[in-house]
Amino acid sequence: MSLDRVDGWVKVKGTAPYSAEYAFENLVHAVLITSTIAKGFISNMNSKDAEAVPGVLAVISHLNSPGVPGYGEAKQPAERANMGTAFRVFFDNLIYFNGQPVAMVVAESWEQANYAASLVKIEYEIEKHRTDFEANMQHAAIAQGVLKNKNSPFQDYVRGNPAAIHDAKVKIEATYTIPTQHHQPMEPHAIIAVWEGADKLTIYDKNQGVKSAQGNLAQAFKLPRENVKVNAQFIGGAFGSGIRVWPHTVAAVLAAKKLNRPVKLVLGRELMFTSVGYRPYTVQKVAIGADENGVLSAIAHEGIGQTSAYEEHLERTILASRAMYACPNVSTKYKLLSLDVNTPTWMRGPGDATGMFALESALDELAYALEMDPLDMRLRNYAESDPERNLPWSAKGLRECYELGAEKFGWKNHTLEPRSMQKDGMFVGYGVASSLYGFHRHLSKAKAIMLASGSVVVQSATMDIGPGTGTAMTSIAAKVLGISPKKIRFDLGDSSLPDAPGQNGSSTIPSVGSAVHMACEALKKKLAELAAAVPGLGSKDIPYQDILKYHNLPQVEVTEESKSGPERDQYSMYSFGCHFVEVHVNPVTGEVRVKRVVTCADVGKIINYKTARSQSIGGVVGGIGMALMEASVMDHRYGRYINNDFANYHIPVHTDIPQIDVIYVDKPDTLVNPIGSKGLGEIAIVGVAAAVANAVFHATGKRIRELPITVEKLV
Repeated sequence: MSLDRVDGWVKVKGTAPYSAEYAFENLVHAVLITSTIAKGFISNMNSKDAEAVPGVLAVISHLNSPGVPGYGEAKQPAERANMGTAFRVFFDNLIYFNGQPVAMVVAESWEQANYAASLVKIEYEIEKHRTDFEANMQHAAIAQGVLKNKNSPFQDYVRGNPAAIHDAKVKIEATYTIPTQHHQPMEPHAIIAVWEGADKLTIYDKNQGVKSAQGNLAQAFKLPRENVKVNAQFIGGAFGSGIRVWPHTVAAVLAAKKLNRPVKLVLGRELMFTSVGYRPYTVQKVAIGADENGVLSAIAHEGIGQTSAYEEHLERTILASRAMYACPNVSTKYKLLSLDVNTPTWMRGPGDATGMFALESALDELAYALEMDPLDMRLRNYAESDPERNLPWSAKGLRECYELGAEKFGWKNHTLEPRSMQKDGMFVGYGVASSLYGFHRHLSKAKAIMLASGSVVVQSATMDIGPGTGTAMTSIAAKVLGISPKKIRFDLGDSSLPDAPGQNGSSTIPSVGSAVHMACEALKKKLAELAAAVPGLGSKDIPYQDILKYHNLPQVEVTEESKSGPERDQYSMYSFGCHFVEVHVNPVTGEVRVKRVVTCADVGKIINYKTARSQSIGGVVGGIGMALMEASVMDHRYGRYINNDFANYHIPVHTDIPQIDVIYVDKPDTLVNPIGSKGLGEIAIVGVAAAVANAVFHATGKRIRELPITVEKLV
């Protein structure tokens, strides 16, 4: 069964309400004012001209903020926050990064607020800042949080004898760089904050986790959790940028509290670069060796990731190298470089997309050094069990992915030698890369309600940032209950619904899908018990609505909880996949065009093929952007991004994307959860950038190790 999106029509018709589109009486508009320096402090702020603008209600800053109770009291003179302290908006006069919110104008209209914001005069005392990653790499260090946690996966890791790399018959040592890349959803972040009394808060926010946002805001404003309601029914893309509560959200809540009116705050595109995180700048060094037959003898993988001066953001950059291939000798190291920038966050395929670019590029380099087919190299080092945890896989269909993908792509038709294939005057290159992403299943609850009409309402406080969550959950419920999907409504995006994790880490289907499955099974069982009391009829023959009618019940409901069990310690659980890419490269201009992609994934049971396919296509598109276009460019004289709009931050458009063939192994993993399904969203992008880069090398003979692959690096 493959359903159309259950919310497709309301989105197409424009009737789906996004966070900035709710209407309230007395709604006012806020505009943020941000710092123009990267480090220092505010020495003077003059807002008199702004306050005189008609319609302006307040100019809020550290000078007059009503304060966030959870922040505590600011010290005089101000002191810089200890590492691990989330940024506190309007807390004191200290500047931590360029683009930091330092004040906010609230007015009757956005136009009034925006004009008034231009009149606020701010003077700064400038301190020397550090924003240039390459120039400051010597300051990288193991994260303080890792040093305090002996069980952290980011501790230095050693398996076997890493020194075996020196005795390898053939080895590759190289450095791979991924620049800062920003989430670019169509819908910018926006919030409407409403205080419904002195201790009751409701927000309409672009957020990927309404339950975690509810808890964070309750803690920040010292409110009972049940007095905070977070709504995010529709989200226009997020890719990780909505995982946490950001300063702009708190700022809007503060303004609403100060004015006792609903406040709307919408981030402009330029503020998306400094307000909601990004994929951090990362440099990786990989050394990889093998014998003359291509059997890996050692892998050494070191990564340095960017973070802010006040928070440590850790990513899984080096973790895949421990588990991906059967290699007896492996070492990994991971450090952070704190700079005067805002805190990064998770971006689709976080850590793994970054780390697998380096690993899969290095493996490709090793294959060519051995004059071996890159696909054969991967098959020769296939890990039949998890070499890191020394556990069996719960299921692994990666070998089938290689076979299905290679057959569909026509991999056997390519010649191994670089620059050996041409078509229509273009260099032609074939590239392949593997993909893996950890399995995540979190405690989740779902409620299933059978109404007297025979319709069913299923509820859970999960989210949908684009993959079609409601459609998948409807499909699961329809299958369990044996009724038409048209009779099912799935409610989500509301913190008052049963507990669910945020939509991140490809955990929604495994977690919430399992809870929905269990709730519907429990509902079916309860209805069967009720049917057994109906005299003279077999339960299988009674329509659900007749069961409720007989018992004079308006509805029957159950709530079930789903979570992992001992299987997590008995098996190693991952999603697996691979990507095959064909590129054409203009020998004169160096322009790269991706002409074909075949992507294949083993993610257990496919719940709804139509929306799953869209997820895979979206991941490939993101991977092509990562490989060929995306880079946030900073002017380090000021620590300010200079391509902070859609015109200058390059992302793929329709003409950049070819036909993408999607294949699934589609076999249930019966050990991971009741529905046998694993995460898909992240694995769809992991490895794509490497496959593109490998294809570019095959086409041109030039190995590009610093993304994005642009013409000046090829010509």
